[in-house]
Amino acid sequence: MATYAVGDLQGCLEPLQCLLKQVAFDPAHDKLWLVGDLVNRGPQSLQTLRFLYSIRESLVCVLGNHDLHLLAAGKNIERLKKADTLSEILQAPDCADLLDWLRRQKLMHYDEQRNVALVHAGIPPQWSLRKALKCAAEVETALCDDNLFSPYLDGMYGNEPVKWDGDLKGVTRLRVITNYFTRMRFCTADGKLDLKTKEGLGTAPPGYKPWFQHKDRKTKGLRIIFGHWAALEGQCDEPGISALDTGCVWGGALTLMNVDSGVRLTCKCDEHGNAAVPPVALPISEPSSASAPR
Repeated sequence: MATYAVGDLQGCLEPLQCLLKQVAFDPAHDKLWLVGDLVNRGPQSLQTLRFLYSIRESLVCVLGNHDLHLLAAGKNIERLKKADTLSEILQAPDCADLLDWLRRQKLMHYDEQRNVALVHAGIPPQWSLRKALKCAAEVETALCDDNLFSPYLDGMYGNEPVKWDGDLKGVTRLRVITNYFTRMRFCTADGKLDLKTKEGLGTAPPGYKPWFQHKDRKTKGLRIIFGHWAALEGQCDEPGISALDTGCVWGGALTLMNVDSGVRLTCKCDEHGNAAVPPVALPISEPSSASAPR
């Protein structure tokens, strides 16, 4: 039995199937962790979602911003954008089943035995593991509650407030949590977000750093696997932090990582998000066996 984590798919099914074939992935025995952004912008959003649904018992999935955008579009809360490739999902006869499964996925997964967290964008530096799990659960509850689902989706859009406050209430509170987990790149040490800058590490505004670089980050010692930040190209020198979004939908590559060994495979993609060449192995140092934070 093996456990693999894969970067942002964004509707790029062919590279995923190429990588799964390379490692002889067996849904009956192996597990696949998804960092979110399963759909959108790529050429096969519907086929990707259907494939994942077919092996759902073998998946651990956290939601990304594009997945939440699909759910909002499915409730006619948000209109599709020109670059979206989601209309085929919304018009599919099995749309209801697919979106019902999607809304019941996590915002954060924690594997206690491995001391590994799986998130889409990251965990803000001022939150402990316990706090992060508690906040993620608030959004997960709203997604699964028929009375809260639509109000949450309707209110989740926006950049304000830019910083967490425990006194926040209602949809405003859920919006900040959602922005941390699905949109964050740069922030201050106390969690003030900059949601406009989307380039590489060297583009941080004054006073801001990548969320994982703050020296007093409360989740140090916790392994964290994340996606979302394609401009990093999978490069992150912070111990225990694994960046898996390597921009497959932008003509980069899709990356698959063995969660236990840290060994990675990449499948190069063409400009349309299709597999360009057979996958290649990348030498990656094994993850540190840090003790679980208290």
